[in-house]
Amino acid sequence: MKATVIHGPRDIRFEEVPDPTIQKPTDAIVKVHASCICGSDLWPYRGDDETESAHTIGHECLGVVEEVGSGVRDFRPGDFVVVPFDHCDNTCPACLNGAHSACDNFGITKSGQAEYALVTQADGSLVKTDGVPDADLVPSLLALSDVMATGWHAAVAAGVREGGTAVVVGDGAVGLCGVLAAAHLGAETVIAMSRHAPRQELARRFGATHVVAERGKEGVTAVKDILGGVGGDAVLECVGNGPAFEQAFRVARPGATVGFVGVPHGAEAPLRTMFSKNIGLAGGIAPVRRYLPELLQLVLDRVIDPGQVFDLTLPLDQVADGYRAMDERTAIKVLLQP
Repeated sequence: MKATVIHGPRDIRFEEVPDPTIQKPTDAIVKVHASCICGSDLWPYRGDDETESAHTIGHECLGVVEEVGSGVRDFRPGDFVVVPFDHCDNTCPACLNGAHSACDNFGITKSGQAEYALVTQADGSLVKTDGVPDADLVPSLLALSDVMATGWHAAVAAGVREGGTAVVVGDGAVGLCGVLAAAHLGAETVIAMSRHAPRQELARRFGATHVVAERGKEGVTAVKDILGGVGGDAVLECVGNGPAFEQAFRVARPGATVGFVGVPHGAEAPLRTMFSKNIGLAGGIAPVRRYLPELLQLVLDRVIDPGQVFDLTLPLDQVADGYRAMDERTAIKVLLQP
């Protein structure tokens, strides 16, 4: 098959690789209908994560089941499915406690930006739709494989509540989905910390009541001016680097919780601040399967439209151009079609 392969920093190629094959009875192979580039894919693309050897990349996709292992009971070839980026059995103690991303049989999609993807726990992970969805729903369904569920996880972890206040740090696709989640969960005031006009506009469409472009001390002052001199009840950290982590804690009011979903890079928890101000920290890898049934229904009922985060669509064989666009911030998120 043809797949996206990363060879090193800024070296993305669309080339021939071996087809995935069923390795275990719980496996399934999905023919990719649509996929995309994630902000976390930019860490190795930029060289922040080392690429020791060339390998396929891409963990967000949806498509049609092509083949299933002998132990798969609930899916068959021809089913159209959303593929959570983090695979789980949905039966182990971690899954039963809502921590599907810490499953005893954890797996991850490794060739989402390709013609085919292997799912290691098909019954526990996949969620099917009623046939092939309408084309206009595909972007939002694709967003459920990661970014919408991840933004939702940030909001849930931060304890967003009806009538409360929420501050979202980060204006990438996950941060924007965090804004959408916070608004849907009932926060009365949702502040998006964003410095880019197109992303600010989308944040407002997703439910942000205020946008703060400043960072550092000026950003803290701007947030507290909006919130009557205090920080947010819930803060969503959707970047993962040190400055964003620091910003998140500085805009949190005493007794708040920071929900973090950005992949940590150079970020450390400020334990002294957490201790002295009783600020909590929760989050981590999104347990996508936990949220997927509810989010799927919201999309199918057209209550939410997270697919708006895709502002550039390219053929899969132009994936390198998509990486450049996201790296240069000329695109929020790139959707790829075979």
